[in-house]
Amino acid sequence: MANTNLANAKTAKNDEFYTQYADIQKEINAYLDYVPNVFRGKTVLLPCDDPEWKVSST
Repeated sequence: MANTNLANAKTAKNDEFYTQYADIQKEINAYLDYVPNVFRGKTVLLPCDDPEWKVSST
């Protein structure tokens, strides 16, 4: 089987996988290379952010 780690995780019901910071950084950089201002004026929320937090409009 080509994906032994995934198969073992499925069997063990250990199916929590997290995206690593380096992978996110590569993806963001790819967006910025293609369209440099793609995130200008935007708010990027992450799962760890507090949903009650309010963005000030300054």
